[in-house]
Amino acid sequence: MKNVEMKVDANILTVKVDLTKEFGPSSSGKTIIIASTEGNISVPGHEGLKIGLNVYKKK
Repeated sequence: MKNVEMKVDANILTVKVDLTKEFGPSSSGKTIIIASTEGNISVPGHEGLKIGLNVYKKK
């Protein structure tokens, strides 16, 4: 994962992303990556649940 923190507390999933970070251009070159789970991943403590997240901005 890039710039993504996840926490589950009392069945509430909290996702934390630092919006000031950048990880360079996407593979298409059209956007700048801010954060990504880099595909679908399991929610901590809930292996049957998946999350996929991408945060980006236009170049």
